[in-house]
Amino acid sequence: MADDNTLPEGTDAPLPQVAILTQYVKDLSFENPNAPASLQAEGQPKIDVNVGVNARRVNETMFEVELKVSATAKVGETTSFIVDLLYAGLFGLQHVPDDALEPFLIIEAPRILFPFARRIIADSVRDGGFPPLMLDPIDFHSLYMSQRGLGPDGQPIGNA
Repeated sequence: MADDNTLPEGTDAPLPQVAILTQYVKDLSFENPNAPASLQAEGQPKIDVNVGVNARRVNETMFEVELKVSATAKVGETTSFIVDLLYAGLFGLQHVPDDALEPFLIIEAPRILFPFARRIIADSVRDGGFPPLMLDPIDFHSLYMSQRGLGPDGQPIGNA
């Protein structure tokens, strides 16, 4: 039986290797600026969520990927809560082709980190006295494509 690191016939390039080395909270902030009144507010809050991704090379084979999630809830003009999380992961990458490196770091790595960040956000909001904020899944591929001005098919947006 072939070993997992065996190269396909006719290939002399080593297979790509990816490892999640660690995950961690870099920064977490929860504000409840109008407590206790905000805890008694009536009506559905309007919740604004922003997500950002940043990646940087730590050394030749290690990359840090940061997932920043911010959410603000308001009832009318009154802020109920603000939560900001900077959650990161350290990824070991070897033999990843240059053209696959950025997509992995900006699409796949945040997809791996997101469920953990989602739980931290939900717990923080719940611990602040509100129902947990359960963020919807995020399509990091679509975000990546739109940031580059490309449609889902990879073609520039606005060109016919």
